[in-house]
Amino acid sequence: MSIVDNKKAFFDYFIEDRYEAGLELQGWEVKAIRAGRAHIKEAYVRVIRSQVFLVGATISPLPSASTHITPDPTRSRRCLLHREEINKLIGKVKERGYTLTPINLHYSKGMVKLDIGLAKGKKDHDKRDSIKQREGERDAANAMKKASRARDE
Repeated sequence: MSIVDNKKAFFDYFIEDRYEAGLELQGWEVKAIRAGRAHIKEAYVRVIRSQVFLVGATISPLPSASTHITPDPTRSRRCLLHREEINKLIGKVKERGYTLTPINLHYSKGMVKLDIGLAKGKKDHDKRDSIKQREGERDAANAMKKASRARDE
């Protein structure tokens, strides 16, 4: 079940490979995510000292958060991956043009998971092609709706 999607990732990047990672979260963060207070639109994934971190994701604390802690909504959160996956990602990110981007936040067996995409950036003409393709699909769907309405009448 998806919590939040990063639609901009598919517009800005060609996603070549996907990895599912756990997140190292604090208790108030899990409660806030379950309440739907998470955003990953401006977030990105970095490899720091052979560990993978989600940077820039915003998880707004609930007003009923504990009084003895000071929640930081945009702190870096460690992604939990297997060592082989981390090594593969490090090798790919060192190549020119590859980056890691968060795709979505979802539940898997009651745990909060993050889909990480190994991506290559799109050029402006690729983005224009994506827009043209999306508009063409929308026009075709509208034409099909009109045709089915005319046939029903």
